[in-house]
Amino acid sequence: MSISTPLYNQLFSLLSQYSQYRDLRHLKALAWMINALICSSKINLSEWESYVTSRATKATCVERRWQRFIRNRKIKVKSLYLPLVLTAISNWNSCRLYLALDTTVLWNRFCVIHLSIVCGGRAIPFLWKVLEHKSSTVAFTEYKLMLKLSEKLLFNYPDIMLLADRGFANHQLIDWLQNSRWHYCLRLPCDVMIHGARRHPIELKYLTPPQAEAILYHHVGLWLDGEYRCNLVLANVRGVREPWAVITDEKPSCLCRRYGNMA
Repeated sequence: MSISTPLYNQLFSLLSQYSQYRDLRHLKALAWMINALICSSKINLSEWESYVTSRATKATCVERRWQRFIRNRKIKVKSLYLPLVLTAISNWNSCRLYLALDTTVLWNRFCVIHLSIVCGGRAIPFLWKVLEHKSSTVAFTEYKLMLKLSEKLLFNYPDIMLLADRGFANHQLIDWLQNSRWHYCLRLPCDVMIHGARRHPIELKYLTPPQAEAILYHHVGLWLDGEYRCNLVLANVRGVREPWAVITDEKPSCLCRRYGNMA
């Protein structure tokens, strides 16, 4: 590949400067793949040929090169990718870092667990794991190591907030979070038992506030045993299919306000 493009040159320079690689040819192939992905706006490998400068005369030759790259066991994705992300957020130590934990199910066969960094309203992938699993709900043991690794990688960030949907609300995750230095906001399913909001334990769905209102509870107990204590935020937003219920370790600032007046 003797001829390059300005975008390829910038990508290759960036990868060479920050990524950890075993073979320079790996970076060249990756830079061309990213170049083609950006230019074509498609993830289909067969659509990338016209955006790659190569001596290959057949489209199948170019496509086979990408397939060889993907299957190459010597290429460590995290060694190439993580240094780029950590460099991009290197100046964020003084502000809160938001992490989003979520899952994606592909073809009703594979489940991707991904921990992302929230930036400008978008989730930038940070760590991920793929397993053969048909459901979007996964056991804590499947992503425990991911959390421990991220805690180690983000050790220099003093203010971290973890956001997660209701599929992740379980005893093990709450226990891990309460023993870490992270803050958290986790959504709850409506059938969770709550202690302290009423005289007797009650299911969450019976505490739903009127439409366009929110209720904030301090130091409630979770599940049947009520062992884990946290703060609870309930909100019923107009235009949303179902009310929201979020638990957090941070203290709410009010007991009940209409959305228009909430801080």
